[in-house]
Amino acid sequence: MTTLADPVPGGRPGDVERATALSGELSGRGVHGVVLAYVDTAGVARVKTIPTAKLASAAAWGVGMSPVFDTFLANDSIVTTDVLGSPDGDLRLYADLDHLVELAGQPGWAWAPVDRITQEGERHPGCGRTFLRRTVQEAAERYGITFRASIEIEWAVAQPPGADGKFVPAVTGPAYGATRQVELSDCTADLLAALAGQGVEVEQLHPEYAAGQFELSVAALDPVAAADRSVLVRQTIRAVTRRHGLAVSFAPAVLGQGVGNGGHVHLSAWRDGVNLHAGGARRHGMRPEAESFAAGVLTHLPALTAVTAPSPASYLRLKPSQWAGVFTAWGRETREAGLRVVTGTAGHRDQAANLEIKPVDLAANPYLALGCLITAGLDGLTSGARLPEEITGDPARLGAQEAAARGVRRLPVSLREAVRHFRADEPLRAALGPVLADAVIAVREGELDAVAGLDDDQVAAAYRWKY
Repeated sequence: MTTLADPVPGGRPGDVERATALSGELSGRGVHGVVLAYVDTAGVARVKTIPTAKLASAAAWGVGMSPVFDTFLANDSIVTTDVLGSPDGDLRLYADLDHLVELAGQPGWAWAPVDRITQEGERHPGCGRTFLRRTVQEAAERYGITFRASIEIEWAVAQPPGADGKFVPAVTGPAYGATRQVELSDCTADLLAALAGQGVEVEQLHPEYAAGQFELSVAALDPVAAADRSVLVRQTIRAVTRRHGLAVSFAPAVLGQGVGNGGHVHLSAWRDGVNLHAGGARRHGMRPEAESFAAGVLTHLPALTAVTAPSPASYLRLKPSQWAGVFTAWGRETREAGLRVVTGTAGHRDQAANLEIKPVDLAANPYLALGCLITAGLDGLTSGARLPEEITGDPARLGAQEAAARGVRRLPVSLREAVRHFRADEPLRAALGPVLADAVIAVREGELDAVAGLDDDQVAAAYRWKY
Protein backbone atom coordinates (compact mmCIF):
# COMPACT_ATOMS: atom_id res chain seq x y z
CA MET A 1 0.00 0.00 0.00
CA THR A 2 1.43 3.36 -1.00
CA THR A 3 -0.28 5.03 1.96
CA LEU A 4 2.14 3.36 4.36
CA ALA A 5 5.32 3.93 2.32
CA ASP A 6 7.45 7.02 1.83
CA PRO A 7 7.80 8.11 -1.80
CA VAL A 8 11.16 7.58 -3.50
CA PRO A 9 12.65 9.08 -6.66
CA GLY A 10 11.75 6.79 -9.54
CA GLY A 11 8.52 5.79 -7.84
CA ARG A 12 7.47 3.40 -5.11
CA PRO A 13 7.52 -0.25 -6.21
CA GLY A 14 4.74 -0.83 -8.72
CA ASP A 15 3.50 2.76 -8.70
CA VAL A 16 4.60 3.71 -12.21
CA GLU A 17 2.92 0.68 -13.75
CA ARG A 18 -0.15 1.26 -11.66
CA ALA A 19 -0.28 4.94 -12.59
CA THR A 20 0.07 4.07 -16.27
CA ALA A 21 -2.97 1.78 -16.05
CA LEU A 22 -4.95 4.32 -14.04
CA SER A 23 -4.13 7.05 -16.54
CA GLY A 24 -5.60 5.00 -19.36
CA GLU A 25 -8.70 4.09 -17.37
CA LEU A 26 -9.36 7.65 -16.27
CA SER A 27 -8.80 9.09 -19.75
CA GLY A 28 -11.24 6.53 -21.13
CA ARG A 29 -13.88 7.87 -18.75
CA GLY A 30 -13.31 11.49 -19.75
CA VAL A 31 -11.09 12.48 -16.81
CA HIS A 32 -8.69 15.11 -18.11
CA GLY A 33 -6.80 16.20 -14.99
CA VAL A 34 -5.70 15.10 -11.53
CA VAL A 35 -5.76 17.38 -8.49
CA LEU A 36 -2.74 16.83 -6.21
CA ALA A 37 -3.79 18.09 -2.78
CA TYR A 38 -2.17 18.83 0.54
CA VAL A 39 -2.90 21.15 3.47
CA ASP A 40 -0.52 23.87 4.62
CA THR A 41 0.36 24.87 8.17
CA ALA A 42 -2.40 27.51 8.19
CA GLY A 43 -4.97 24.84 7.33
CA VAL A 44 -5.57 25.96 3.74
CA ALA A 45 -5.85 23.22 1.11
CA ARG A 46 -3.28 23.89 -1.60
CA VAL A 47 -3.12 22.06 -4.94
CA LYS A 48 -1.28 21.48 -8.14
CA THR A 49 -2.94 19.76 -11.07
CA ILE A 50 -1.57 17.64 -13.88
CA PRO A 51 -3.05 16.28 -17.11
CA THR A 52 -4.17 12.70 -16.65
CA ALA A 53 -1.60 11.59 -19.21
CA LYS A 54 1.19 12.79 -16.88
CA LEU A 55 0.17 10.60 -13.94
CA ALA A 56 2.82 7.94 -14.57
CA SER A 57 5.56 10.56 -14.85
CA ALA A 58 4.35 12.15 -11.60
CA ALA A 59 4.36 8.75 -9.89
CA ALA A 60 8.00 8.32 -10.89
CA TRP A 61 9.45 11.77 -10.34
CA GLY A 62 6.86 13.76 -8.45
CA VAL A 63 5.62 17.26 -9.19
CA GLY A 64 7.53 20.33 -8.06
CA MET A 65 6.27 22.77 -5.46
CA SER A 66 8.10 25.26 -3.30
CA PRO A 67 8.52 24.62 0.46
CA VAL A 68 7.54 28.25 1.02
CA PHE A 69 3.89 27.20 1.40
CA ASP A 70 4.69 25.76 4.84
CA THR A 71 4.83 29.35 6.08
CA PHE A 72 1.96 30.82 4.08
CA LEU A 73 -0.77 32.53 6.08
CA ALA A 74 -4.45 32.24 5.27
CA ASN A 75 -4.26 35.60 3.48
CA ASP A 76 -1.38 34.28 1.30
CA SER A 77 1.29 36.45 2.88
CA ILE A 78 4.48 34.68 3.96
CA VAL A 79 6.29 34.44 7.28
CA THR A 80 9.69 32.87 7.87
CA THR A 81 11.55 30.56 10.20
CA ASP A 82 15.25 29.78 10.21
CA VAL A 83 14.73 27.19 7.41
CA LEU A 84 11.36 27.99 5.82
CA GLY A 85 9.79 30.92 4.02
CA SER A 86 12.57 31.78 1.59
CA PRO A 87 12.33 31.63 -2.22
CA ASP A 88 14.93 28.84 -2.29
CA GLY A 89 14.47 25.12 -2.76
CA ASP A 90 11.96 22.70 -4.21
CA LEU A 91 9.94 19.73 -3.08
CA ARG A 92 8.37 16.86 -4.98
CA LEU A 93 4.70 16.01 -4.57
CA TYR A 94 3.91 12.29 -4.84
CA ALA A 95 0.31 11.17 -5.18
CA ASP A 96 -0.97 8.38 -2.96
CA LEU A 97 -2.55 6.13 -5.58
CA ASP A 98 -4.42 4.17 -2.90
CA HIS A 99 -6.58 7.25 -2.33
CA LEU A 100 -6.91 8.55 -5.89
CA VAL A 101 -10.59 9.01 -6.74
CA GLU A 102 -12.56 10.28 -9.69
CA LEU A 103 -14.41 13.40 -8.56
CA ALA A 104 -18.13 12.93 -9.03
CA GLY A 105 -18.66 16.54 -7.96
CA GLN A 106 -16.17 17.84 -10.54
CA PRO A 107 -16.65 15.94 -13.80
CA GLY A 108 -13.44 15.65 -15.76
CA TRP A 109 -11.21 15.60 -12.68
CA ALA A 110 -9.65 13.07 -10.30
CA TRP A 111 -8.12 13.85 -6.91
CA ALA A 112 -5.31 12.42 -4.79
CA PRO A 113 -3.56 13.43 -1.56
CA VAL A 114 0.21 13.79 -1.70
CA ASP A 115 3.28 13.27 0.41
CA ARG A 116 6.16 15.70 -0.01
CA ILE A 117 9.82 14.73 -0.20
CA THR A 118 12.98 16.65 -0.98
CA GLN A 119 14.74 16.53 -4.34
CA GLU A 120 17.25 14.21 -2.67
CA GLY A 121 14.46 11.75 -1.86
CA GLU A 122 14.31 12.42 1.88
CA ARG A 123 11.20 13.04 3.97
CA HIS A 124 10.28 16.71 4.03
CA PRO A 125 10.22 17.62 7.74
CA GLY A 126 7.35 20.07 7.15
CA CYS A 127 4.99 17.52 5.58
CA GLY A 128 1.98 17.03 7.87
CA ARG A 129 0.83 13.86 6.11
CA THR A 130 4.24 12.27 6.60
CA PHE A 131 4.19 13.33 10.26
CA LEU A 132 0.82 11.65 10.82
CA ARG A 133 1.83 8.47 9.00
CA ARG A 134 5.04 8.26 11.03
CA THR A 135 3.11 8.80 14.29
CA VAL A 136 0.65 6.02 13.46
CA GLN A 137 3.45 3.64 12.47
CA GLU A 138 5.38 4.29 15.68
CA ALA A 139 2.26 3.66 17.79
CA ALA A 140 1.79 0.30 16.09
CA GLU A 141 5.44 -0.67 16.50
CA ARG A 142 5.87 0.50 20.10
CA TYR A 143 2.45 -0.22 21.60
CA GLY A 144 0.77 -2.58 19.17
CA ILE A 145 -2.02 -0.01 18.91
CA THR A 146 -3.89 1.16 15.83
CA PHE A 147 -6.47 3.92 15.57
CA ARG A 148 -9.75 4.73 13.92
CA ALA A 149 -10.69 8.34 13.38
CA SER A 150 -13.24 10.57 11.74
CA ILE A 151 -13.64 14.33 11.50
CA GLU A 152 -17.05 15.97 11.62
CA ILE A 153 -17.56 18.67 9.01
CA GLU A 154 -19.71 21.73 9.66
CA TRP A 155 -20.20 24.47 7.11
CA ALA A 156 -22.41 27.43 6.33
CA VAL A 157 -24.22 27.70 3.00
CA ALA A 158 -24.51 31.23 1.67
CA GLN A 159 -25.40 33.32 -1.31
CA PRO A 160 -22.27 34.02 -3.38
CA PRO A 161 -20.44 36.88 -1.68
CA GLY A 162 -20.23 40.23 -3.40
CA ALA A 163 -17.34 42.65 -3.31
CA ASP A 164 -18.11 43.40 0.35
CA GLY A 165 -17.68 39.73 1.29
CA LYS A 166 -20.79 39.70 3.47
CA PHE A 167 -22.39 36.48 4.64
CA VAL A 168 -26.01 36.00 3.57
CA PRO A 169 -27.40 32.57 4.56
CA ALA A 170 -28.80 30.60 1.65
CA VAL A 171 -31.42 28.87 3.81
CA THR A 172 -33.68 30.33 6.45
CA GLY A 173 -35.25 27.42 8.30
CA PRO A 174 -34.74 26.77 12.04
CA ALA A 175 -31.84 24.83 13.52
CA TYR A 176 -32.04 21.10 12.77
CA GLY A 177 -35.33 21.86 11.04
CA ALA A 178 -37.12 20.09 8.22
CA THR A 179 -37.62 23.44 6.51
CA ARG A 180 -33.90 23.94 6.05
CA GLN A 181 -33.50 20.39 4.75
CA VAL A 182 -36.21 21.01 2.16
CA GLU A 183 -34.75 24.35 1.10
CA LEU A 184 -31.43 22.73 0.21
CA SER A 185 -32.84 19.34 -0.76
CA ASP A 186 -31.61 19.21 -4.37
CA CYS A 187 -28.11 20.33 -3.46
CA THR A 188 -27.69 17.92 -0.55
CA ALA A 189 -29.10 15.02 -2.58
CA ASP A 190 -26.50 15.71 -5.26
CA LEU A 191 -23.87 15.92 -2.53
CA LEU A 192 -24.80 12.50 -1.15
CA ALA A 193 -24.75 11.05 -4.66
CA ALA A 194 -21.31 12.54 -5.37
CA LEU A 195 -19.86 11.25 -2.10
CA ALA A 196 -21.29 7.79 -2.70
CA GLY A 197 -19.78 7.83 -6.18
CA GLN A 198 -16.40 8.62 -4.61
CA GLY A 199 -16.67 5.76 -2.12
CA VAL A 200 -17.23 7.99 0.92
CA GLU A 201 -19.41 6.31 3.55
CA VAL A 202 -21.64 9.03 5.00
CA GLU A 203 -23.14 8.43 8.43
CA GLN A 204 -25.30 11.57 8.75
CA LEU A 205 -26.11 14.79 6.94
CA HIS A 206 -28.35 17.31 8.67
CA PRO A 207 -29.07 20.99 9.29
CA GLU A 208 -27.10 22.37 12.24
CA TYR A 209 -27.62 25.16 14.76
CA ALA A 210 -26.26 28.36 13.21
CA ALA A 211 -27.70 30.29 10.28
CA GLY A 212 -27.30 28.37 7.05
CA GLN A 213 -25.28 25.66 8.80
CA PHE A 214 -25.12 21.94 7.97
CA GLU A 215 -23.10 19.03 9.34
CA LEU A 216 -21.85 15.85 7.72
CA SER A 217 -20.36 12.84 9.51
CA VAL A 218 -18.43 10.03 7.82
CA ALA A 219 -17.39 6.56 8.87
CA ALA A 220 -14.16 6.09 10.82
CA LEU A 221 -10.98 5.06 9.01
CA ASP A 222 -7.30 4.82 9.87
CA PRO A 223 -6.03 8.32 10.76
CA VAL A 224 -4.20 9.08 7.50
CA ALA A 225 -7.21 8.04 5.44
CA ALA A 226 -9.51 9.98 7.79
CA ALA A 227 -7.50 13.17 7.23
CA ASP A 228 -7.46 12.56 3.48
CA ARG A 229 -11.22 12.05 3.55
CA SER A 230 -11.78 15.30 5.42
CA VAL A 231 -9.98 17.21 2.67
CA LEU A 232 -11.79 15.31 -0.10
CA VAL A 233 -15.23 15.77 1.45
CA ARG A 234 -14.75 19.51 1.78
CA GLN A 235 -13.61 19.75 -1.83
CA THR A 236 -16.75 17.87 -2.85
CA ILE A 237 -19.10 19.97 -0.71
CA ARG A 238 -17.67 23.14 -2.21
CA ALA A 239 -17.86 21.87 -5.79
CA VAL A 240 -21.41 20.52 -5.58
CA THR A 241 -22.71 23.60 -3.78
CA ARG A 242 -21.09 25.89 -6.32
CA ARG A 243 -22.84 24.03 -9.15
CA HIS A 244 -26.08 24.98 -7.42
CA GLY A 245 -25.10 28.63 -7.50
CA LEU A 246 -24.24 28.89 -3.79
CA ALA A 247 -21.12 29.38 -1.69
CA VAL A 248 -19.83 27.62 1.42
CA SER A 249 -17.67 28.59 4.36
CA PHE A 250 -15.89 26.12 6.62
CA ALA A 251 -14.37 28.98 8.65
CA PRO A 252 -14.48 28.63 12.45
CA ALA A 253 -16.65 31.75 12.67
CA VAL A 254 -18.51 33.28 9.74
CA LEU A 255 -19.80 36.05 12.01
CA GLY A 256 -18.27 37.82 14.99
CA GLN A 257 -20.94 36.48 17.35
CA GLY A 258 -22.82 33.22 17.66
CA VAL A 259 -22.06 29.56 17.06
CA GLY A 260 -19.30 28.76 14.57
CA ASN A 261 -18.26 25.77 12.47
CA GLY A 262 -16.55 22.94 14.31
CA GLY A 263 -14.50 20.01 13.09
CA HIS A 264 -14.82 17.69 16.08
CA VAL A 265 -12.50 14.68 15.99
CA HIS A 266 -13.63 11.18 16.93
CA LEU A 267 -10.73 8.91 17.81
CA SER A 268 -10.43 5.39 19.20
CA ALA A 269 -7.49 3.13 20.01
CA TRP A 270 -7.50 -0.57 19.07
CA ARG A 271 -5.29 -3.59 19.71
CA ASP A 272 -5.60 -6.88 17.82
CA GLY A 273 -9.03 -5.87 16.55
CA VAL A 274 -10.35 -4.99 20.03
CA ASN A 275 -11.67 -1.52 20.81
CA LEU A 276 -9.86 -0.39 23.96
CA HIS A 277 -12.68 2.03 24.80
CA ALA A 278 -15.20 -0.75 25.46
CA GLY A 279 -15.42 -3.94 27.50
CA GLY A 280 -13.00 -2.81 30.20
CA ALA A 281 -13.25 -2.41 33.97
CA ARG A 282 -12.50 1.32 34.08
CA ARG A 283 -15.18 4.02 33.98
CA HIS A 284 -17.73 3.62 31.19
CA GLY A 285 -16.08 0.43 29.97
CA MET A 286 -12.67 1.89 29.19
CA ARG A 287 -9.69 -0.41 29.39
CA PRO A 288 -6.61 0.95 31.23
CA GLU A 289 -4.87 1.91 27.97
CA ALA A 290 -7.93 3.83 26.77
CA GLU A 291 -8.22 5.78 30.02
CA SER A 292 -4.53 6.68 29.99
CA PHE A 293 -4.78 7.71 26.35
CA ALA A 294 -7.79 9.93 27.13
CA ALA A 295 -5.98 11.42 30.13
CA GLY A 296 -3.01 12.27 27.93
CA VAL A 297 -5.22 14.12 25.46
CA LEU A 298 -6.89 16.01 28.30
CA THR A 299 -3.55 17.00 29.85
CA HIS A 300 -2.20 18.40 26.60
CA LEU A 301 -5.45 20.03 25.49
CA PRO A 302 -4.37 23.66 26.19
CA ALA A 303 -1.31 23.26 23.95
CA LEU A 304 -3.20 21.21 21.39
CA THR A 305 -5.51 24.14 20.69
CA ALA A 306 -2.65 25.87 18.84
CA VAL A 307 -2.97 23.04 16.32
CA THR A 308 -6.66 22.14 16.52
CA ALA A 309 -7.95 25.73 16.74
CA PRO A 310 -5.22 27.54 14.81
CA SER A 311 -6.91 30.71 13.59
CA PRO A 312 -7.70 33.97 15.40
CA ALA A 313 -11.27 33.27 14.27
CA SER A 314 -11.20 29.95 16.16
CA TYR A 315 -11.50 31.83 19.43
CA LEU A 316 -14.70 33.52 18.33
CA ARG A 317 -16.18 30.00 18.30
CA LEU A 318 -14.56 28.72 21.50
CA LYS A 319 -17.00 30.27 23.94
CA PRO A 320 -18.57 28.71 27.06
CA SER A 321 -22.11 27.31 26.94
CA GLN A 322 -22.08 26.92 23.15
CA TRP A 323 -21.16 23.20 23.07
CA ALA A 324 -17.68 24.06 21.82
CA GLY A 325 -15.89 22.19 24.63
CA VAL A 326 -13.75 24.96 26.11
CA PHE A 327 -12.79 23.39 29.45
CA THR A 328 -10.20 20.82 30.53
CA ALA A 329 -12.94 18.45 31.58
CA TRP A 330 -14.34 15.13 30.46
CA GLY A 331 -17.62 13.31 30.79
CA ARG A 332 -19.75 10.65 29.23
CA GLU A 333 -21.78 12.27 26.43
CA THR A 334 -21.08 15.69 27.95
CA ARG A 335 -20.95 18.05 25.00
CA GLU A 336 -19.70 21.05 26.97
CA ALA A 337 -16.55 19.22 28.07
CA GLY A 338 -13.38 19.46 26.01
CA LEU A 339 -13.25 15.66 25.93
CA ARG A 340 -16.46 13.70 25.47
CA VAL A 341 -16.45 9.96 26.14
CA VAL A 342 -18.81 8.34 23.64
CA THR A 343 -19.89 4.87 24.73
CA GLY A 344 -22.37 4.11 21.97
CA THR A 345 -25.57 2.17 22.29
CA ALA A 346 -25.76 -1.05 24.31
CA GLY A 347 -25.02 -3.96 22.02
CA HIS A 348 -22.82 -1.89 19.71
CA ARG A 349 -20.26 -0.44 22.11
CA ASP A 350 -17.42 -2.71 21.06
CA GLN A 351 -17.52 -0.94 17.69
CA ALA A 352 -18.88 2.51 18.53
CA ALA A 353 -17.07 3.63 21.70
CA ASN A 354 -14.61 6.46 21.10
CA LEU A 355 -13.35 9.84 22.28
CA GLU A 356 -14.69 13.06 20.82
CA ILE A 357 -12.29 15.99 21.01
CA LYS A 358 -14.40 19.14 20.88
CA PRO A 359 -12.10 22.21 20.56
CA VAL A 360 -11.27 21.48 16.91
CA ASP A 361 -12.32 23.40 13.82
CA LEU A 362 -11.74 23.14 10.10
CA ALA A 363 -9.01 25.77 9.99
CA ALA A 364 -6.86 22.97 11.42
CA ASN A 365 -4.57 20.97 9.19
CA PRO A 366 -6.20 17.54 9.77
CA TYR A 367 -2.89 15.68 9.52
CA LEU A 368 -1.27 17.86 12.16
CA ALA A 369 -4.36 17.76 14.37
CA LEU A 370 -4.66 13.96 14.35
CA GLY A 371 -0.92 13.44 14.70
CA CYS A 372 -0.72 15.75 17.71
CA LEU A 373 -3.82 14.25 19.35
CA ILE A 374 -2.36 10.76 19.02
CA THR A 375 0.99 12.02 20.36
CA ALA A 376 -0.76 13.50 23.40
CA GLY A 377 -2.68 10.30 24.03
CA LEU A 378 0.42 8.15 23.75
CA ASP A 379 2.19 10.41 26.24
CA GLY A 380 -0.58 9.60 28.71
CA LEU A 381 -0.31 5.92 27.87
CA THR A 382 3.44 5.95 28.52
CA SER A 383 3.00 7.55 31.95
CA GLY A 384 -0.05 5.48 32.92
CA ALA A 385 -2.07 8.68 33.44
CA ARG A 386 -5.52 8.53 35.06
CA LEU A 387 -8.50 10.70 34.30
CA PRO A 388 -9.65 13.15 36.97
CA GLU A 389 -13.18 13.27 38.34
CA GLU A 390 -15.85 13.18 35.65
CA ILE A 391 -18.14 16.17 35.20
CA THR A 392 -21.79 16.41 34.21
CA GLY A 393 -23.63 19.45 32.94
CA ASP A 394 -22.01 22.72 31.91
CA PRO A 395 -18.56 23.32 33.48
CA ALA A 396 -19.17 27.07 33.18
CA ARG A 397 -21.62 26.75 36.08
CA LEU A 398 -19.01 25.41 38.50
CA GLY A 399 -17.80 27.79 41.16
CA ALA A 400 -14.11 28.68 41.08
CA GLN A 401 -13.29 26.52 44.12
CA GLU A 402 -15.13 23.45 42.83
CA ALA A 403 -13.66 23.85 39.34
CA ALA A 404 -10.14 24.04 40.77
CA ALA A 405 -10.73 20.98 42.93
CA ARG A 406 -11.84 19.01 39.84
CA GLY A 407 -9.00 20.29 37.67
CA VAL A 408 -11.44 22.09 35.38
CA ARG A 409 -9.75 25.03 33.69
CA ARG A 410 -10.73 27.26 30.83
CA LEU A 411 -8.89 26.44 27.64
CA PRO A 412 -6.98 29.30 25.97
CA VAL A 413 -9.22 32.27 25.20
CA SER A 414 -6.98 33.51 22.40
CA LEU A 415 -4.59 32.14 19.82
CA ARG A 416 -1.76 34.00 21.55
CA GLU A 417 -2.45 32.11 24.79
CA ALA A 418 -2.65 28.81 22.89
CA VAL A 419 0.77 29.47 21.33
CA ARG A 420 2.25 30.07 24.80
CA HIS A 421 1.00 26.66 25.91
CA PHE A 422 2.30 25.06 22.72
CA ARG A 423 5.75 26.57 23.22
CA ALA A 424 5.84 25.02 26.71
CA ASP A 425 4.71 21.55 25.59
CA GLU A 426 7.90 19.62 24.93
CA PRO A 427 6.29 16.28 23.92
CA LEU A 428 4.19 17.89 21.20
CA ARG A 429 7.02 19.99 19.82
CA ALA A 430 9.44 17.05 19.91
CA ALA A 431 7.01 14.83 18.02
CA LEU A 432 6.52 17.45 15.31
CA GLY A 433 10.25 18.09 15.05
CA PRO A 434 11.87 21.52 15.04
CA VAL A 435 11.04 22.43 11.44
CA LEU A 436 7.32 21.73 11.73
CA ALA A 437 6.98 22.99 15.31
CA ASP A 438 8.66 26.27 14.38
CA ALA A 439 6.40 26.58 11.34
CA VAL A 440 3.33 26.16 13.55
CA ILE A 441 4.51 28.93 15.87
CA ALA A 442 5.56 31.29 13.06
CA VAL A 443 2.29 30.89 11.17
CA ARG A 444 0.16 31.36 14.29
CA GLU A 445 2.06 34.49 15.26
CA GLY A 446 1.78 35.72 11.68
CA GLU A 447 -1.98 35.28 11.78
CA LEU A 448 -2.10 37.28 15.01
CA ASP A 449 -0.12 40.09 13.44
CA ALA A 450 -2.39 40.04 10.38
CA VAL A 451 -5.51 40.82 12.47
CA ALA A 452 -3.95 43.10 15.08
CA GLY A 453 -6.38 45.87 15.96
CA LEU A 454 -9.43 44.26 14.35
CA ASP A 455 -12.67 43.75 16.26
CA ASP A 456 -14.54 40.43 16.34
CA ASP A 457 -16.65 41.16 13.25
CA GLN A 458 -13.58 42.17 11.29
CA VAL A 459 -11.67 39.06 12.37
CA ALA A 460 -14.57 36.86 11.24
CA ALA A 461 -14.70 38.70 7.92
CA ALA A 462 -10.96 38.26 7.41
CA TYR A 463 -11.26 34.46 7.47
CA ARG A 464 -14.83 33.96 6.26
CA TRP A 465 -13.99 32.80 2.75
CA LYS A 466 -10.49 31.40 3.41
CA TYR A 467 -11.69 27.96 4.52
